[in-house]
Amino acid sequence: MLEGKNVNLRVMEKEDLPLITEWCNNIEFGGEYLRPLQMSRAEIEKSGESTLFETKVFIIEKKDGSKIGHIWHFNMLAPYMKMQEIGYALVPSERGKGYCTEATQLMVDYLFLSKDIARIQASTHPKNVASQKILEKVGFKKEGTLRKTALIRGEWTDMFMFSILREEWKEPKILTRTK
Repeated sequence: MLEGKNVNLRVMEKEDLPLITEWCNNIEFGGEYLRPLQMSRAEIEKSGESTLFETKVFIIEKKDGSKIGHIWHFNMLAPYMKMQEIGYALVPSERGKGYCTEATQLMVDYLFLSKDIARIQASTHPKNVASQKILEKVGFKKEGTLRKTALIRGEWTDMFMFSILREEWKEPKILTRTK
């Protein structure tokens, strides 16, 4: 478990699959900037077993143990690329409270401490200002625009690419303990 001040991140387990399935099939959870997934529990379980993208999902929990979202990292390119990409989502009622910023910082600290990578990147919808602010608070810099790269709600849309390099990170900011 990765422990922060207000949230913890723990690796997703099989018993989390019903909740992840519920979140993936709830259009409100993904919000207007993520495509609705509409996946069965079996499909989600199978996607978690895939080694194609080296994906690892963590549950975001408040200190009282309530599950409020998830954050994941993956390398969808070749392993020699020495990078990871992250993504995250929170239940709507917990947004705007700093939890996702802390979870993102925990993930950045964890990835730079545990993996031989040079960069971490994340993409956001151009209108998703909240997500862009999270990335900027954690130290990511906007690199540019990926044109018409995501199909969201039937429309091809641009995405902004953000990244943080190892030398920009330098040391853990809030990771207090790993279990």
